[in-house]
Amino acid sequence: MIAIILVLLLAVVVSGMLARLSPAPLPLPLVQIGLGALIASVADLSVQLQPDIFFLLFLPPLLFLDGWRIPKEGLFRDKGTILELALGLVLFTVLGVGFLLNWLFPAMPLAVAFALAAILSPTDPIAVSAIAARVPVPKRLMHILEGESLLNDASGLVCMRFAVVAALTGSFSLVSAFGTFLWVAIGGITIGVAVTWSTTRAVGWVTRRLGEETGSQILISLLIPFGAYLLAEHLHCSGILAAVAAGITMSYADQSGQILAITRVRGHAVWDTVQFAANGIIFVLLGEQLPLIVAGAAKAVRETGHHDPVWLIAYVAVITFALAALRFTWVWVSLRFTLARAARRGEKRYVPGLRLVAATSLAGVRGAITLAGVLTLPLTMNDGSAFPVRDLAIFLAAGVIILSLVAASIGLPFLLKNLELPPEPSHQEEEDRVRNAAAEAAIKALEKVQHKMGSGRNDADLYVEVGARLMELYRERIDGRSKIGAEADLARKADAIERELRLAGLRAERDEIYRVARARGTSDEIARKLVREIDLLEARFGPA
Repeated sequence: MIAIILVLLLAVVVSGMLARLSPAPLPLPLVQIGLGALIASVADLSVQLQPDIFFLLFLPPLLFLDGWRIPKEGLFRDKGTILELALGLVLFTVLGVGFLLNWLFPAMPLAVAFALAAILSPTDPIAVSAIAARVPVPKRLMHILEGESLLNDASGLVCMRFAVVAALTGSFSLVSAFGTFLWVAIGGITIGVAVTWSTTRAVGWVTRRLGEETGSQILISLLIPFGAYLLAEHLHCSGILAAVAAGITMSYADQSGQILAITRVRGHAVWDTVQFAANGIIFVLLGEQLPLIVAGAAKAVRETGHHDPVWLIAYVAVITFALAALRFTWVWVSLRFTLARAARRGEKRYVPGLRLVAATSLAGVRGAITLAGVLTLPLTMNDGSAFPVRDLAIFLAAGVIILSLVAASIGLPFLLKNLELPPEPSHQEEEDRVRNAAAEAAIKALEKVQHKMGSGRNDADLYVEVGARLMELYRERIDGRSKIGAEADLARKADAIERELRLAGLRAERDEIYRVARARGTSDEIARKLVREIDLLEARFGPA
C-alpha cells in the first residue's frame, strides 16, 4: 500500500512536468489520466478502490477548500445565475440524461440511470482553468463556474444518494424524499457551520492562553472537513454539504485575523499541495483503472445486444453531446428569463451572444467530483447480488470526463478568442481606499507605541526619529494613492518601479546569502532564517 501511494504521488509530480513541457496546451487532468493508463500497462498495482474510503479521503478536503477560497463577492453578486445552474440545471440534467441512459441501456434500471445522471451533473472549474491557461476565461464567467461547481457538487451527489437508495430498496416516495432532502441538506449545512465555528472558537481560546503553534493550527484546518463530513454522515445528513458549509464558514473565521501571518503563509502552501495531490491522484487512478473499467463495460454492452466495443465510444459521445445540449438549452432559456426580469425593472443589461452561451456550455467539464462519485456506487445490492451495470456506469462517467476535457480544450480557446465582453468593473478605487485606511491605522498605532516606548527613556529621541521615518513612509503611500488622473497613474508607475527594484535587491541578497553558505561562511541555520525573511518580503512585493 505504501509503495502504491508513493507511485501515485510520483506520477502526479511527473504529470505536472509533462504538462508544462507539452507544446500544445494539454489539460493537466488529461496528462494524468494518460500517465495512469501507462502505469497500468507496465505495472499491476492491483488498486482496489473501496467506494466509502475513496469518498472519505478525497471529497471532504476538496469541497472544503472550494468553499474556503471561492470569491464571496462574485458568489453573492451572481447568486441567481449560480443557483439556476447549480440546482435547476442539475435536476434538468438528471431527468434528461437519466431517461436517455435508460433508453440506451435497457439493462440499466431507471434508478441506476438517474444515479449516473446525477453523478455526471457536477462540473469541475479546476479542469476549465487548466484548459484556458493560454486563453483566459473571463473573470466573471470563471466566478460563476466556480460558484456553480461548489453548489452542484452537493446537489448532484445528494440526488445520486437518493437514486442509489431507490435502486437498492426498489421504492421511491417523492414526499418522503423531499422531507429527507430537507433534513439531509439543512442538517449538513448546520453541522458544517457548527463544527468550524466551535473548532475555531476553541482553538482561539487555547491560543490566547498558551500561544499559537503553527503546525497545530494547520493540522486542525486539515481535520475540520473530515470531522464535519463524518459527523454529518453519522447523523444521516449530507457530509458533502457539511464539508462545503465548513469551508465557507472557515473563510469568515479567517477574517477575525487572530492567527499569525506565518501560519497563514504556511497554511496556504500546505493546502495548495493537498489540492494538487488529491486532484492528481484521482485522475491518475482513473487512468490506472481504465483497462479494468473498459473490460467490465464491454461485458455490460454485450448484455445490451451489441458485440462491437466501438459502441462504447458511441455511447460516450452521445451522452457527452446530450449533457452539452441540455446545458446550452438551460443557459439560453435562463438568460432570457433573467433579461426579461431586468427589462421589467427598467435595468439595462448586457446581452451575451451565442458564442458566450456556447462557451459557458462547453465549460461544463466533468472532473474529480464526477469520478469520485461514480466510484462510490455500491458493489452489491441488499440481497448480495452485484449492483446492476456498475462497470458500465464507471466507464461512461470516465469516458464523459475525458471527452468533455478534450472538447473543451479544443473548443474553449476558439470560442473565447477575441470575444468582446463588457469591461470588468475596476476595483482600483476600492483597493486604494482600503490601503489608505490601513496606512492611517498604522500611523496611529506607531504614534501610540512610540509615545509608550519612548517616554521616560534616555534614548527617547531615537524612538521619535525612527517612528517619524516609518510614519513618513505611510504618509507617502497615502498621498500617492489619493491623487487622481495623470498624477495617480504616475504614482502607480512609481510603485511598479519601486517593486521591481526591491525585487532585484531581494534576489541579489538571497543569491549572496547562498554563496556565503556554500563557502561555509555562515551556518545553515542562519542562512535558512535570512532566506526565509527575504522570501516573505519577496512575496509581499511580488506581482498580485
